[in-house]
Amino acid sequence: MPNLNAEIRESSTKPEALRATGLIPAEIYGKQFGNKHITILAKEFGKVLEEAGENTIVNLKVENEILPVLIHDHQKDAISGKFMSVDFFKVRMDEKITAPVPLIFSGESIAVKELGGVLIKSMDEIEVEALPMNLPHEIEIDIGAITELDQSIYVKDIPSAGNYEIVTDPDTVIATVSAPEEEVEEAPATVEDIVTEDEAKRAEAAATEGETEAEKV
Repeated sequence: MPNLNAEIRESSTKPEALRATGLIPAEIYGKQFGNKHITILAKEFGKVLEEAGENTIVNLKVENEILPVLIHDHQKDAISGKFMSVDFFKVRMDEKITAPVPLIFSGESIAVKELGGVLIKSMDEIEVEALPMNLPHEIEIDIGAITELDQSIYVKDIPSAGNYEIVTDPDTVIATVSAPEEEVEEAPATVEDIVTEDEAKRAEAAATEGETEAEKV
């Protein structure tokens, strides 16, 4: 499990001042835990996030205490890409939790390669229930199982594992290979089409002119 150092912060400290020194204002909360205001180094957090993701236990060191936490949420500035805030969720190692686990797609579908189908991914993560230590880092989906057009892979098709349970609806579609859309080419306009269109325009203009003259009379 990755380690991350944190310091208690005063709630009155302005977040902008912390970010200017390379720190991120963060929160720890959890069942029967309350809430703690902390700061973490942006550089260290970036490395841990890349390594652990949001579904791996992190050992958060605060005031000589090590807390097992999940990275529950984090916010980034859309322009600068800097971390703005982080929320940690303290877990109990002997109590099951539900967390999102990312899906990783692998393999090659015959329906795509040989039949020209289009792979459509409907999900990029699923909900899993497990003890914190047993949360999978990711779940692999082999799209090679799709061999026909308009065929799908469902949540229920994921092989079951003994140390965690998938709680997402088993009939939810994960990915589908759809038939390619047929392009309909428009036939070029013929001389007859152009002449007919011109005649229609002249007839319409003459009719409009006639109505105008009748209104004058």
